[in-house]
Formats: sequence, structure tokens, C-alpha cells
Amino acid sequence: MPSAAQADAWNRKTVVTFSAPVEIPGVHAAGWGVLPAGTYVFKILDSLSDRHIVQIFNKEETQIYATILAIPNYRLKATDKTVMTFAERAAGEPEALRAWFYPGRNWGEEFVYPKSRAIALAKSTNTPVLYTPVELPVEVSTPSKTAYEPAVVELKRAPIMAIQPTGEDVVVAEVVTPPPAAELVADPQVTEPQVAASTARVALPATGSDLPLIALLGIMALLSGLTMRAIAKTF
Repeated sequence: MPSAAQADAWNRKTVVTFSAPVEIPGVHAAGWGVLPAGTYVFKILDSLSDRHIVQIFNKEETQIYATILAIPNYRLKATDKTVMTFAERAAGEPEALRAWFYPGRNWGEEFVYPKSRAIALAKSTNTPVLYTPVELPVEVSTPSKTAYEPAVVELKRAPIMAIQPTGEDVVVAEVVTPPPAAELVADPQVTEPQVAASTARVALPATGSDLPLIALLGIMALLSGLTMRAIAKTF
């Protein structure tokens, strides 16, 4: 269980101490697929309206252990402390990190595993697990530091699915409840990209629809001119 968790509002920096080893998903540094018991820092690197990129650092924030894809997951009641949830494993195996809920928020980060691990976790825990079918590198010598590096860009583009313990795919909506739009818009981490995306979606049709209108006005003006000329000739 995590203890002594502290948090910052902007990037949701959270200091967590695990008392036992914890398996993590995502693109991680070689040999760090399981975090030993100890203190770590979780941060949001980048936010989109439907997904977030989470990073895990050492206590001093001098080393990045993992870059993880997550999607917002809603809960009915917020807590005043950080909450980490885990997928229980067989005795002797490390628990797998499932979600991270920030203090005072009704929604948190549901982590996405590679497909092979998601299948194994779903069977062992008898619960659906999120995964991406895209084959991404699991271990790297140096995890990404910015939101614009190729590995992070791939995470932001990767499709997300969920798998049942039976091995059947299900839509993500059956596993995760997205936050209400009003809460996402009010969140400082997602406001800018959401506004940009919304503006783009609105602007493109508006730009396209102006051309027929201008053409129609031009035709009407031409017809009006021809009509006036014809009327003038009759006098």
C-alpha cells in the first residue's frame, strides 16, 4: 500500500511510498518493469481530452523509470488523500498498478497495459484490463523526457481497448467511466488541448461552409446586375 503521499495541483505531482514491489505498465527503463519497495514521484507529462501520459520518477526526480498511457476514470466520491488501486496477483507475485486517483478529484488515471500483460492480468484477477494492441517498445535505455518524443507521440495515438478474463475484447466504456465534460473542461491539465481540439473541430466546418455562401452571394449580385441592366435597356 502507498503511504505518505503528497501532491501538487498543476502536474499532479504525487510522492508515493510503496511498502512492497509493484508491477507497472508502459514504456519503462530496462529492468524497471517492477518497482521495488520505496518512494517514487508520479507526474502528468501531457494531457489530451481522452488520455493522459504519466511518468514515474525516483524520489529526487533525477531518473525517469517509466512513461505510461492512461485514460480518465471517474469515481463517485473524491477523497482527501491519494489513492492507488492494484490488480491482485497470486501469492509471491507483485501487485500490478491499476489506477491513480489524485486527492480531491472525482477522476483519476486508469493505466493501459501491453496486450500480452493485459491478457495475463485479466485472467489472474478475473477483471477486465485496459490494453493497446499496438506493439510498442516495453523496455528502453532512456525513457522519454518530453511530450514530443516519438515514444510519447505513439502512446498518444495508440488505440485503447479492454480485454475480459475470457480473452474477449470489450469497449473501454464497459470498463472505465469517463468524467463529465464539465469536469474535464474545468481541469487546468486538459483545458488547453481540449479548447484547441474543440476549436479545430468547429473551425474546419465553418471555414468550408463560407465558400458556398460567398459563391451564392456573388451569383446573386451578378443576377441582380444583369436584371438592372435589362430593365435599363427597356427604358
